[in-house]
Amino acid sequence: MSARVSAANVKLKRAYEPPSAEDATRVLVDRLWPRGVSKQKASLDRWMKEIAPSTELRKWFAHDPERWEQFRRRYAEEIREHPDLLAELRSLARHHKVTLVYSAHEAHNDAVVLRDVLLGRD
Repeated sequence: MSARVSAANVKLKRAYEPPSAEDATRVLVDRLWPRGVSKQKASLDRWMKEIAPSTELRKWFAHDPERWEQFRRRYAEEIREHPDLLAELRSLARHHKVTLVYSAHEAHNDAVVLRDVLLGRD
Protein backbone atom coordinates (compact mmCIF):
# COMPACT_ATOMS: atom_id res chain seq x y z
CA MET A 1 0.00 0.00 0.00
CA SER A 2 1.40 3.39 -0.97
CA ALA A 3 1.82 6.09 1.66
CA ARG A 4 1.07 8.72 -0.98
CA VAL A 5 -2.34 10.25 -1.53
CA SER A 6 -3.61 9.90 -5.09
CA ALA A 7 -4.57 13.19 -6.76
CA ALA A 8 -7.68 11.40 -8.03
CA ASN A 9 -8.81 11.01 -4.41
CA VAL A 10 -8.79 14.72 -3.53
CA LYS A 11 -11.29 17.06 -5.13
CA LEU A 12 -12.16 20.70 -4.38
CA LYS A 13 -15.67 22.15 -4.38
CA ARG A 14 -17.30 25.36 -3.24
CA ALA A 15 -19.82 25.05 -0.43
CA TYR A 16 -22.34 26.86 -2.63
CA GLU A 17 -22.28 24.17 -5.33
CA PRO A 18 -24.76 21.34 -4.87
CA PRO A 19 -23.36 18.09 -3.46
CA SER A 20 -23.09 15.14 -5.82
CA ALA A 21 -22.41 11.41 -5.53
CA GLU A 22 -18.92 11.96 -6.98
CA ASP A 23 -18.03 14.08 -3.94
CA ALA A 24 -17.81 10.98 -1.73
CA THR A 25 -16.62 12.18 1.71
CA ARG A 26 -17.23 15.93 2.04
CA VAL A 27 -15.00 17.83 4.46
CA LEU A 28 -15.44 21.55 5.12
CA VAL A 29 -11.94 23.02 5.55
CA ASP A 30 -12.84 26.63 6.42
CA ARG A 31 -12.76 28.10 9.92
CA LEU A 32 -16.06 29.91 9.34
CA TRP A 33 -19.33 28.31 8.30
CA PRO A 34 -20.36 29.32 4.72
CA ARG A 35 -22.90 32.15 4.82
CA GLY A 36 -26.42 31.20 3.86
CA VAL A 37 -25.70 27.46 3.61
CA SER A 38 -27.73 25.21 5.88
CA LYS A 39 -26.24 22.07 7.39
CA GLN A 40 -28.63 20.02 5.31
CA LYS A 41 -27.67 21.78 2.08
CA ALA A 42 -23.95 21.51 2.86
CA SER A 43 -24.28 17.74 3.26
CA LEU A 44 -20.94 17.47 5.05
CA ASP A 45 -19.37 14.42 6.58
CA ARG A 46 -16.91 16.44 8.60
CA TRP A 47 -15.94 20.02 9.48
CA MET A 48 -12.20 20.35 10.13
CA LYS A 49 -12.06 24.01 11.08
CA GLU A 50 -8.91 23.45 13.16
CA ILE A 51 -6.90 22.77 9.97
CA ALA A 52 -8.08 26.00 8.31
CA PRO A 53 -5.84 29.08 8.25
CA SER A 54 -5.66 31.02 11.50
CA THR A 55 -7.92 34.03 11.76
CA GLU A 56 -4.86 36.30 11.64
CA LEU A 57 -3.52 34.70 8.45
CA ARG A 58 -6.93 34.66 6.79
CA LYS A 59 -7.49 38.34 7.52
CA TRP A 60 -3.96 39.27 6.41
CA PHE A 61 -4.34 37.41 3.10
CA ALA A 62 -7.83 38.78 2.31
CA HIS A 63 -7.64 36.89 -1.05
CA ASP A 64 -5.12 39.40 -2.37
CA PRO A 65 -3.38 37.75 -5.36
CA GLU A 66 -0.24 39.76 -4.56
CA ARG A 67 0.02 37.88 -1.24
CA TRP A 68 -0.75 34.42 -2.66
CA GLU A 69 2.77 32.93 -2.62
CA GLN A 70 3.48 34.17 0.89
CA PHE A 71 0.05 32.92 2.03
CA ARG A 72 0.81 29.48 0.56
CA ARG A 73 4.06 29.24 2.52
CA ARG A 74 2.61 30.55 5.76
CA TYR A 75 -0.49 28.38 5.60
CA ALA A 76 1.53 25.24 4.77
CA GLU A 77 3.55 25.95 7.94
CA GLU A 78 0.33 26.30 9.95
CA ILE A 79 -0.98 23.01 8.58
CA ARG A 80 2.17 21.24 9.78
CA GLU A 81 1.51 22.57 13.27
CA HIS A 82 -1.47 20.15 13.34
CA PRO A 83 0.20 16.83 12.45
CA ASP A 84 -2.65 14.79 13.94
CA LEU A 85 -5.30 16.48 11.78
CA LEU A 86 -3.10 16.31 8.68
CA ALA A 87 -2.46 12.60 9.30
CA GLU A 88 -6.18 11.99 9.78
CA LEU A 89 -7.04 13.75 6.52
CA ARG A 90 -4.22 11.98 4.64
CA SER A 91 -5.37 8.61 5.93
CA LEU A 92 -8.92 9.32 4.82
CA ALA A 93 -7.72 10.45 1.36
CA ARG A 94 -5.49 7.40 0.92
CA HIS A 95 -8.45 5.06 1.29
CA HIS A 96 -11.40 7.09 0.02
CA LYS A 97 -12.27 9.91 -2.32
CA VAL A 98 -12.47 13.18 -0.41
CA THR A 99 -13.90 16.54 -1.42
CA LEU A 100 -12.42 19.53 0.36
CA VAL A 101 -15.27 22.00 0.65
CA TYR A 102 -14.52 25.73 0.88
CA SER A 103 -16.41 29.04 0.66
CA ALA A 104 -14.16 31.44 -1.25
CA HIS A 105 -15.03 32.74 -4.73
CA GLU A 106 -11.39 33.05 -5.68
CA ALA A 107 -9.18 30.35 -7.14
CA HIS A 108 -6.55 31.37 -4.58
CA ASN A 109 -7.89 29.86 -1.38
CA ASP A 110 -6.93 27.67 1.56
CA ALA A 111 -8.37 24.46 0.08
CA VAL A 112 -5.92 24.69 -2.84
CA VAL A 113 -2.98 24.88 -0.43
CA LEU A 114 -4.33 22.08 1.77
CA ARG A 115 -4.78 19.80 -1.26
CA ASP A 116 -1.18 20.48 -2.32
CA VAL A 117 0.09 19.65 1.17
CA LEU A 118 -1.96 16.42 1.22
CA LEU A 119 -0.53 15.44 -2.17
CA GLY A 120 3.03 16.33 -1.18
CA ARG A 121 3.25 19.13 -3.74
CA ASP A 122 4.24 21.89 -1.34
